[in-house]
Amino acid sequence: MSDNELGLFLRTRREAVTPADVGLPAGPRRRTPGLRRSELATLAGVSVEYVTRLEQGRDRRPSPPVLSALAEALRLSPGERVHLHRLTKSADAGFSCMGGAGPARDVRPTVRAVLERLEPAPAVLVNRLSELLAWTQGYERLAGPLGLLDGTPPNAARFVLTDDRARAAYPDWERVADEQVASLKQGPFRADPHVAALADELTVTVGTVFTDRVERLPGLPRASGVTRMVHPQAGELRLAYETLELPADDDQRLLVHVPADAASAAALDALTGRRPGALRAVRGG
Repeated sequence: MSDNELGLFLRTRREAVTPADVGLPAGPRRRTPGLRRSELATLAGVSVEYVTRLEQGRDRRPSPPVLSALAEALRLSPGERVHLHRLTKSADAGFSCMGGAGPARDVRPTVRAVLERLEPAPAVLVNRLSELLAWTQGYERLAGPLGLLDGTPPNAARFVLTDDRARAAYPDWERVADEQVASLKQGPFRADPHVAALADELTVTVGTVFTDRVERLPGLPRASGVTRMVHPQAGELRLAYETLELPADDDQRLLVHVPADAASAAALDALTGRRPGALRAVRGG
C-alpha cells in the first residue's frame, strides 16, 4: 500500500475543485477531473514540477508558505488545512504521535454520565480502532438488531467491511464503507501498530474492498452528515450525526444521532417507547 498520504490528499482535493470554482474557464477536451496540475501550480505560485513531486511523494516537506498557498488554491476548509499540516509533520516513516500506546478502552465516569443525559438519542463512544466502547439505550435499540454490537468489543469498521448484514443495514453501503476506512486512516494509520494490525486483518479478510479504499481515500472522514439505515422493526431511517472529539488524553470520539426527518423521528420514538416528539427532527436534514 502507498504511504504517500500527503500526495494522495493533494491529488484528491485538486480533482475535487472545478475550474469554475476558482474562476478559470473549463475549456474543451478536459480529461482531468477538477484542476490540472498546471492550473494548481499557477494558482499557488509554484512550478508544475513541484506540484508533481508533492503528489508523487518525492517531496514531503513543503514549507509553511507553500502549504498556505496550496490550501488557498484548493479552497481547503479549516479542518482540511489542519489535516494538511499534520500530514507534513508525520512525513517520516514510522512516526506516530501516539508512540506505542494502546487504543483507549476505559470510559471516564463523566463521559458515561454525558451518555446517560443524551437519552433517548442514539449515541456511541468510539476509539481510534473503531471499537464501540459505550452507548445509550437508544443506540442499543437501534444498532443491536442490526448486528453492529456483536463482538467483544464491537467494531464498526469490522462490521461494515466484513459482515454481510451491513450491506442490508446501510442502503448507501459504499459511502459508509468509505467513511469507516477514512476514520481508520485518520492520524498515523500504519505507523500505529494497533491500527496496522487491524488493517492487516482487513487486508486478508476482505481484500480489495479494503485496500482499494486505502489507496484512494485520504484520512479525513466527515464529522457530520446524514446516514440511511434499514432497521428490522423501524424500517428505513434517515439519521443526522455529529462527531464530538473528546480531549486528546481520551483518544475517543462521541457520535450522536438525531432524526433527519419527521418520519424517522416518529419511528425512533416508537422504537425507544418514548412519547411522540421525544426526538425532534433536524430541520433541513
